[in-house]
Amino acid sequence: MTTKQQQEHDEQSLGWVSLALFGAGCTLGTGFFLGSSLAIRWSGISVLVLLLLAAGGTYFVYSALAEMTANNPKEGAFRTYAGETFGEWAGFGSGWMYWSSEMLIMGSSLTALGLFSQFWFPHFPLWAFVAIYACVGLFIATLGAKGITQTENILAVIKLAATVAFIVIAGAACLHWLPIQMSPAPSIYHNQWLPHGLLGGWSGFIYAFFAFAGIEVMGLMAAKLKEPKDAIKSGRVMLFSVCALYIVSIALILMLLPANQVTPDESPLVKAMSSIGLHMVVHILNGVLIIAGFSTMVASLYAITSMLVKLSEDGDAPQIFTKLVGKKKMPIYALTCTAAGLILSTLMALWLPKTLFEYITTAGSLVLMYTWLLICVTYICKLKPAKWGMIKACIAILLIVVAVAGTAVEKASRIGLLVSVGLVLLLSIVTYIVHKHRMRKKTS
Repeated sequence: MTTKQQQEHDEQSLGWVSLALFGAGCTLGTGFFLGSSLAIRWSGISVLVLLLLAAGGTYFVYSALAEMTANNPKEGAFRTYAGETFGEWAGFGSGWMYWSSEMLIMGSSLTALGLFSQFWFPHFPLWAFVAIYACVGLFIATLGAKGITQTENILAVIKLAATVAFIVIAGAACLHWLPIQMSPAPSIYHNQWLPHGLLGGWSGFIYAFFAFAGIEVMGLMAAKLKEPKDAIKSGRVMLFSVCALYIVSIALILMLLPANQVTPDESPLVKAMSSIGLHMVVHILNGVLIIAGFSTMVASLYAITSMLVKLSEDGDAPQIFTKLVGKKKMPIYALTCTAAGLILSTLMALWLPKTLFEYITTAGSLVLMYTWLLICVTYICKLKPAKWGMIKACIAILLIVVAVAGTAVEKASRIGLLVSVGLVLLLSIVTYIVHKHRMRKKTS
């Protein structure tokens, strides 16, 4: 076996357990540890129902992607399948839509990491923390699929262990097994099912979905499985485990805190531990927040760089992005483009008014949901599934559409929704122009 063949074999040596851990690493991030605060605040106890619905919708989306992978493993995953199903224009548009959405989210992720770090080092410049995390993340992204998987698996174990530890401590507090005073007495009933009414619960639905963001990165990595058919099993195990941790954790949070005391700028897990005076645990959870945010950022960096290389290979991006450099065959130019986008997104996060950048970040997250919708539509049109597969895909589409529509209820998310629609329209115009140019070249 030649060196190149050995390298390719190593890249394809991913087991289903490793993929499940990788998926947990991608999913168990700031969407849960921080973003779930908004879902709790808006939805009260009903957030538990919304999380179950979002988990079901997420599983159906991932199942659609996994079935396409098992049927025909391809680099580029959903973007490649969209191109094969609808034409080159769909591959171009979906690839750049995903790249754009992740780049918009990345700046806020890095800024959040810097703010979490300033909890310990308040006088250290925010921009310096951001630069350090960006450089380390880009370095890990150069390690390739195998290095990324190993890193994510280690970080996933840390995050899972921390979440389980939180459940144990919070559960012990609720059962009065700890020598602490709590006021009021812990009871989930001091919260309401819908503290802001039905519309408030509806607006909180999208944040339940954001807690599962990252499954599309897992789908990209599924093409590297030893047995592509194991992709569905990996996703089932990962999502069931993560959903169980989410439900139990948030139920315990609601037993320790009134929902109206949960604020969007503080993790609900940290808030719950602070409320019972366990300040040492607060410091540990702050470290977990940093690990969670960094983990999901690294996975996204790898995914969008891989997407950029695949776009280039298919002629949807400059050919220079396919060029590999050095003994490790790194896509240095694609990484440079990603780094440039990362710098621009971070500068926007640091320089733009906070509310304005929140609208942009919300828009990026919503565009990610549009990518999930495209996965379901592609699955229906490409595989023409049997009755149950069709039902699952349609349920996922319905749940995502309902969640996205709920952002129109609340003012801040409504502006993000409008920005996301504007971004999709802009990408659609660019895609149309590129498609027309290609058609003219083919006919001339």
